[in-house]
Amino acid sequence: MKRVGPRGSGQFERISWDEALDTVAEQLKRITSQYGNEAIYALGGPGAMYSFSNRGCLNRLLNLSGGYLGDYGNFSFAQYIKACKYTYGAEIDYLFGSSVAEMANSDLVLMIGHNPSELGMSGSGQGYDFVRQKQKNNFKTIIIDPRYTESSLGKEDQWIPIHPGTDAALVEAIAYVLITENRVNQAFLNEYCVGYDENTMPDGVPYSESYKAYILDNPVAGDLTPGANAKTPAWAAPITGIPESTIWDLAHDLANAQAPFVQVAMSIGRHSAGENNVRTAFMLPILLGQLGLPGTNHGGIPMSASMNVFSMENHAEAGDDANAVKKRISFFKFIEAVENGKDLTVLKDGVILPDEELDENGDGKLGTDIKAIIAYATNRLINQNADVNYSRQVLADDSKCEFIVVIDNVMNASAEFADIILPDVTYVETEDLVNQGAVAGDTATLVQMSTSVGPMFESKPLYEMCVGIAKRLGIEAEFTKGKSHKQWLDEAYAATQAMNPGLPDKDVMLKQGIYRKYLPNGAYLSNKAFRADPVANPLPTPSGKIEIYSERLAYLAKHWELPEGDVISALPKYVAAWDGFEDEATRHDYPLQLGGYHTKGRVHSSYHNVPWLREAVQDAVWMNPIDADQRGLKTGDQVKVFNSRGTIEIPVKVTPRVMPGVAALGEGAWLKMENGIDKGGNINVLTSHRPTPLSKGNGQHSIRVEIQRA
Repeated sequence: MKRVGPRGSGQFERISWDEALDTVAEQLKRITSQYGNEAIYALGGPGAMYSFSNRGCLNRLLNLSGGYLGDYGNFSFAQYIKACKYTYGAEIDYLFGSSVAEMANSDLVLMIGHNPSELGMSGSGQGYDFVRQKQKNNFKTIIIDPRYTESSLGKEDQWIPIHPGTDAALVEAIAYVLITENRVNQAFLNEYCVGYDENTMPDGVPYSESYKAYILDNPVAGDLTPGANAKTPAWAAPITGIPESTIWDLAHDLANAQAPFVQVAMSIGRHSAGENNVRTAFMLPILLGQLGLPGTNHGGIPMSASMNVFSMENHAEAGDDANAVKKRISFFKFIEAVENGKDLTVLKDGVILPDEELDENGDGKLGTDIKAIIAYATNRLINQNADVNYSRQVLADDSKCEFIVVIDNVMNASAEFADIILPDVTYVETEDLVNQGAVAGDTATLVQMSTSVGPMFESKPLYEMCVGIAKRLGIEAEFTKGKSHKQWLDEAYAATQAMNPGLPDKDVMLKQGIYRKYLPNGAYLSNKAFRADPVANPLPTPSGKIEIYSERLAYLAKHWELPEGDVISALPKYVAAWDGFEDEATRHDYPLQLGGYHTKGRVHSSYHNVPWLREAVQDAVWMNPIDADQRGLKTGDQVKVFNSRGTIEIPVKVTPRVMPGVAALGEGAWLKMENGIDKGGNINVLTSHRPTPLSKGNGQHSIRVEIQRA
């Protein structure tokens, strides 16, 4: 399909595959010749999580043609992995914590925003495993969430509703109780941590900069007298919406537990002060010394069982095929890089440059704008990106981004902004191997996709598209390596089988379809080796210990350029950031906080076009009866949800399952603009494109709105 009207108008005409591939190849040649390879950006998403036919095919094609502008981070856990890096020393390794099976050894499971029964949208395996462990072992379960989620519904012992984005204030108040009642594990803090008190500060950093001094608001070592700004339960109660007595009780429950299993959700990172939220929540198991021991967790989301598979994405970056362009931007900054990429910098925007391009201050500019985007199996060009109206405005101007290709099998909001649409096959039209996702729980599963119909109508598999473009770029031999599509698939399967000796032969799997193993590597206990011997098994932090005080963050706080209100802190701290509960600039005009959540009616934006799912799971904004009464609303009323960024129109569901002052809306609904109002209920009409301070990621859960009858 080729665009024939203004970009974004959705006007296309049918063209041949030859014309489409000729156009793509010619535009890639023109743009790389005119602006350089770093002006090309590849946008991928979770729409096709196959082993072979994933964005790796496209990345490899671009790598072989000179490279493209890379990115880092992602919409799910950009802030979370930075919190892991500066606390535990590594990003992905500490994203995942102990297995759900480890709950069998716990007497208290605390979920801070964690929602395994809806995570993964389908009642994930992790949700099933949690319920199974709960039924067998009957540990106490406390769930902290603004919404009474499906992970509750009678499975919890206590639901504590909390204002969105204030989890860090709650943790600080718990820390106050633990410190003043001498319930912290002082021996653990002395041996395993940096930055807690006068015994553990880095050389040259005074006690007044310690975590203990911060919580007590008292710079005198050994003096437990709280200062005027001490983080007491009385201080935290109005911020969090949690009664003071409940905070005291929660602190005592944690201190009295023999093996508390603390889970910190990725979602609390997706706030305007997300990195601080996650780092602060990690403090609960650290203060108690409850990690690396049976039944405990360091705060990470539970490690799901998994098998090793061939990954085209990894293969594309191996050896001579690797991307020659070493510049990278945050995944969340690509719209800004279209509008003014050449002025994005290291210290202001988190751009990553090769060392030779940095000045004496470690700064430098990206130096180019994005001029071409190739989006594969993703709706985040428009629909899933924050501030939809801003993205639409920037991308509609084809003098900025001069060429956009969308590869997909549905006409969605992102496809409408394409210059060329290449129709991809669906999952029932192709053969591939699928490894389950990160929230699948304790059973590892491989799915062998097969097809009896092949590509339907005029669609093509991604690999075949890439071969066609490679041929026109003069790199077909390098791309195919003389192998057919089937030979690539067979080799990918063989590589996977070599990594999983019990995996049946491919001809068996093509009939069998699914291969499963329960905990193939046993239950995982996070930080077990470090806890057993911190000298022999140091963490990958500069100190080798848990860094409550991070000297690296102290350096960034001094040298990075941050907008007013953003905070990078050496210590984990609650920050009253933009669009949060305490944001005075927005709370008067937009008195409600709006939280997005995963709905079972779709997987992100995938399957929103299935009518049965729209009937089965209602798209409606949840509102507490107190807030609804104040506005004269009842369930089923059509309402406008709005703020300074836009307006959506959608039915309201009045329910006590969301706390007063908070509304909730499932993410992923397809945009349906009519006269400037989205009638589809897309939450990203209301979210901000402002990045979070450290990861430059998406603070899409910090939203303030007002709701009125439509």
